[in-house]
Amino acid sequence: MFDKVHEECGVFGIYRRERSNVASDCYYALYALQHRGQESCGIAVNDRGVIHCYKELGLVNDVFNSDRLNEIGMGRMAIGHVRYGTMGMNPRLNAQPMVVNHIKGALALAHNGALSNAVNLREKLELEGSIFHTTSDTEVISYLITRERLKCDSIEEAVSRAMNQLEGAYSLVILSPSKLIAVRDPRGFRPLCLGKLPDGSVVFASESCALDSIGASFERDIEPGEIVVVDKNGMRSMREHCGKAPKTSCVFEYIYFARPDSVIDGSSVHVARQRAGAFLALEHPVQADVVIGVPDSGIDAAIGYARQSGIPYGLGFIKNKYIGRTFIQPSQEDRENLVRIKLNPVASTVQGKRVVLIDDSIVRGTTSGPIVKLLRKAGATEVHMRVSAPPFKYPCYFGTDIDSADKLIANNHTVEEIAKIIGVDSLGYLSCENVVKLCDNTCGFCTACFDGKYPCEPPCNPGKFRFETQLEEDGE
Repeated sequence: MFDKVHEECGVFGIYRRERSNVASDCYYALYALQHRGQESCGIAVNDRGVIHCYKELGLVNDVFNSDRLNEIGMGRMAIGHVRYGTMGMNPRLNAQPMVVNHIKGALALAHNGALSNAVNLREKLELEGSIFHTTSDTEVISYLITRERLKCDSIEEAVSRAMNQLEGAYSLVILSPSKLIAVRDPRGFRPLCLGKLPDGSVVFASESCALDSIGASFERDIEPGEIVVVDKNGMRSMREHCGKAPKTSCVFEYIYFARPDSVIDGSSVHVARQRAGAFLALEHPVQADVVIGVPDSGIDAAIGYARQSGIPYGLGFIKNKYIGRTFIQPSQEDRENLVRIKLNPVASTVQGKRVVLIDDSIVRGTTSGPIVKLLRKAGATEVHMRVSAPPFKYPCYFGTDIDSADKLIANNHTVEEIAKIIGVDSLGYLSCENVVKLCDNTCGFCTACFDGKYPCEPPCNPGKFRFETQLEEDGE
C-alpha cells in the first residue's frame, strides 16, 4: 500500500540442550522479525526425529496461540519463518517452512532471499521428473538438497553440494531428523547471525533483535558461504564455500529492511541510518526551520541530518500502529485516504515553518505526494525532501519486490521532475558514493538497484513472477 520496498522474509532456528517448548522460542523470535514479513508465518519442530509443522497466512500473533504452540511445541530443535511474498502466486502454498519427506528421513527448510537462477534450476528438475507444488524458489532449494542427500552420507554434505548449483541470495535454516543447519550464500546478500542462550543452546536468526527477544546473546554473524551444523555432538563449521565470491551484502538492510536495534555484520543499523542523514545534510544543505522523519525508518536519518546541519529535529508525524498491510484499496483516492489514516502530521511542529522531510526511499512515488500534502495542509511554508537512499532505477533479483524498472519513478523522471510530481520545493537523494559508507563494511555491498551493477549474472528471463506466468500460459 505504501511506497516502500519489501524484503522477502525472516528466518529463525534453535537447538536446545534439553527437550522443551521450542515452538514458544520460535514464536517470540518471529514476533521480533515480523517487520520482515507479514503475509504468512510458520514453525517446524523436530521432536525425537519427527518433524511437526504448522504454517498459515497472517501475522504471528494471529496464526499462533497457546494451544497451537503447545500442540507442536515440544522438542529440542525448531525453525521458524515470516514471509512477504515476492515470488509465488498462491501465498498459502508458498508459506514456510517447507517440509520434504524422503527415503532417508525428512527435511524442513526456511529461506530468506531469492535465487537468480531459480527458473533454470526448476526447469531442469522438472525435466528430470520432479513435481512442484509451489511457485517458490525455496522448493527448488529443498529439491536440490534432497536429491543430493540421496547420494551422500550426511545432510551437511548434501547442502554443500547443492550450494554448488545455487546462484543469488539465500540465508537458510534447515532441520533434519538429528541436526539443525544454518547456511549463508557465498556473497552474503542477506543477514544471518548466531547466538547462544545462557545454558549453551544455539540459535540462528536473520537479525540480532530476534536473539534479544528470547534472551540469547549475540555471538557472531554467519560468514558468507559458511555452513554451521549443530547436533548432539556440538557445533561445527564448514567453510569450503567461504571466499568463493566477493561479499556483496544488501545495503538496503541498513537503509530500511532491518530493525534499528539490530546489528548486522558488526554494524549498528541505527548508527548507519544516522550516518545516512548526516551525509544527506552535507550533500544537500538547505535553509530550514525543522527536520522531521517519515516513521519509522526515516526518523534515524532525520536525527542524523539535524545533528549535522544544526537545524532542530522535531516530531513531524504520529503513526497509527494498528493499520495492517492487508488494509489495501486500489484507487489513488483511497490510497491518499489510507496515508491520512496511517500518518497524521503534528501541526505545532510544522506550522509556519520551512520543513526538511526525510524518508528512506521513493520507489513508485505513489505516497510521497499525499504525505507532502499533509504537511502543506498542516501549515508548512516549504517542504524540502531528502531521501536516505539513491534513486531506485533497476530491478532487484535477490529477495525484494522490485521486479521491474517500469514503475520506478526515478527510472522515468529526473530529480527535478520527481520534485514537481510530489510537490516539494526541493529534492535530494543520497549519492551512490556515500551509500556504501553507511557502516564499516569493508567487503562491499550490493547496490544494483541503484546503479545496475549486479554482483552476479541476472536471470535471462528477468520477471520475478515467471513461474506464475508460465502456469497461466499452460492454462492452470
